[in-house]
Amino acid sequence: MPVEKSGAPALPAGLRPIVASEAMKKKLAKIGLHTEADLLLHLPLRYEDETRIVALGRGPWADAVQVEVIVRSAEIQMRPRRQLVVHATDASGSEHELTLRFFSFYPNQQAIFAPGAKIRAFGEVRHGFFGLEMVHPRFHAVADDEPLPEGLTPIYPTTAGVSNNALRKLIGNALKYGDLADTLSEALRAQFELPEFARCLRFLHAPPAGTPQLPLENRGHPAWRRMKFDEVLAQQLSLRRAYLARREQGAPVLQAEGLLAGRLLAQLPFGLTGAQRRAVEEILRDLAAAHPMQRLLQGDVGAGKTIVAALAACQAIEAGWQAAFMAPTEILAEQHYLKLRDWLEPLGVRVAWLSGSLKSKAKREQLAATAAEAQLVVGTHALIQEGVDFARLGLSIVDEQHRFGVAQRLALRNKGNNPHQLMMSATPIPRTLAMSYYADLDVTVLDELPPGRTPIRTRLVADSRRDDVVAFVRKLVAEGRQAYWVCPLIEESETLQLQTAEETYAQLLADLPELTVGLVHGRLKAAEKQAVMAAFAAGEIQVLVATTVIEVGVDVPNASLMVIEHAERFGLSQLHQLRGRVGRGQYESSCVLIYAGPLGEIARQRLKIIFEHTDGFEIARQDLQLRGPGEFVGSRQSGVPLLRYADLEADADLIEVARELAENLLRDDLPAAERHLRRWLGTREELLKS
Repeated sequence: MPVEKSGAPALPAGLRPIVASEAMKKKLAKIGLHTEADLLLHLPLRYEDETRIVALGRGPWADAVQVEVIVRSAEIQMRPRRQLVVHATDASGSEHELTLRFFSFYPNQQAIFAPGAKIRAFGEVRHGFFGLEMVHPRFHAVADDEPLPEGLTPIYPTTAGVSNNALRKLIGNALKYGDLADTLSEALRAQFELPEFARCLRFLHAPPAGTPQLPLENRGHPAWRRMKFDEVLAQQLSLRRAYLARREQGAPVLQAEGLLAGRLLAQLPFGLTGAQRRAVEEILRDLAAAHPMQRLLQGDVGAGKTIVAALAACQAIEAGWQAAFMAPTEILAEQHYLKLRDWLEPLGVRVAWLSGSLKSKAKREQLAATAAEAQLVVGTHALIQEGVDFARLGLSIVDEQHRFGVAQRLALRNKGNNPHQLMMSATPIPRTLAMSYYADLDVTVLDELPPGRTPIRTRLVADSRRDDVVAFVRKLVAEGRQAYWVCPLIEESETLQLQTAEETYAQLLADLPELTVGLVHGRLKAAEKQAVMAAFAAGEIQVLVATTVIEVGVDVPNASLMVIEHAERFGLSQLHQLRGRVGRGQYESSCVLIYAGPLGEIARQRLKIIFEHTDGFEIARQDLQLRGPGEFVGSRQSGVPLLRYADLEADADLIEVARELAENLLRDDLPAAERHLRRWLGTREELLKS
């Protein structure tokens, strides 16, 4: 192994730190630049054409341009606000004048604008009150004979204190001295019609004269395609390696004859859908293997994930092991507990319940049961707390997995000896997202709704027509139905959200004095919540006001109306999930989305999508287009490299190819795979633990 002069092992090419002052390194670290390879892969956001000078008399002014001017004067003006104002004339000798305005500037900048100085400024020219002006252009002083750039000027993502000029110099050095060796063989490049890495990188950082700007900026150029492919390949390699590493680990072999599952199915008042049967087969096959299952079970609201999870638990229990079922909120966890208890206790299964609200005596009893005879333990985050010991945990089930962080899911797994893990989500994951960010998991999709679900009619109503909605609620209840009324999402403050819920509750009591209105929110004690939800399920409460801090996760077939106030504040998946709480009975169901105008463009698009579509997967696909993967992926981000350059929709074909190549490289050419990972992920690459 090569060594540095200090005697320490030399860093692999690409992991060498950036050569810069300590102050500059700290600033660069803010934008994720630590190594030489990071610099090389810090690609331009856009390009500017500084290869020509535009005369001030040209006009009309549509795009940003470069002008060359002679400074006449520069002064700091205090009105109407503090600004540096520079008066200049066209350097070409024409009579046209230009004003440069800077509202944010450093004292030394004023010195650059000395009378007679020649300045090149790049920006948008507009007609101001006193003639032509540029506001906050990029500028630099030039000598009389200074040549123009020969190619387009790259503009990079940056941070305070790091100019684009500084970045260009650092990247230029990295291009001269850095590792540009190709991680893909010539044969692979030919197979996938990919140009050389070094040529593409140099081209993107310094496009030669005459390069069309549009294919560069819309990332349609072949050089961009190579970068996108390499980025996606790195992600797939990382995820696939994590997947294979987990399959090397041992896990309890949960084999059983299926007698318990058969007895459960025999007593249910409904049969399984085809999708549920396929899901059960896949999961049971995984449980019987000697390596840990890591499976994501996803399905639309009401697709029947709970019974699939119950049948998985039956196999673990029949094989002599315990199963744990964790949900993100107490009310949702309790709903699962009550349902699973009703299904399994008549079959002789001991079901325990753990939550933070249990009194000391009850908690001690449940902890003792968990550590001894309990076969299924249902609960909230309480399951992963210190002092919770499982006798023989073989299967952990996590509902609404996106609501838990990686550490929390890992903590539950660590309660056993590498148990199998089943994660469930009612937020459908678009196919392209599943291929890229969930490639380390086996994914099962419930794409079929149980029979008997009635279609839900969605209505958009402006808040000025709130009285009409109240009248609709009155009419519906008079027909014997029930309604949910969900209060607006206020992320900044639980207190504010509670206040809003209480105000809504008081308003509805006044508007609907003849009806029984209930209120449920996150600050209620567990017993109070349970009492309200039970009363609603029993039909004693006709209108239930709820916040979104808790999941309105109780199945009430008689509830056929969901009213959501300030629907524009909600995400699409949340709106879709809330809407799915109705339509579970035989009656025609409605979801009324009350919005406050004027709507922003994104809010308008969200409401249009939820109004036009009922398919959760299509909603999720369009949500992905609106928000991008960062928000959508949520807590999966730990260990999963986010894509900076590739687009999940536009570059779906690259993801398909990269998936296959990643498998082949890890099997046939591990050194090449490691070189590729080192370049794109460096020291950040970690095996996924989620």
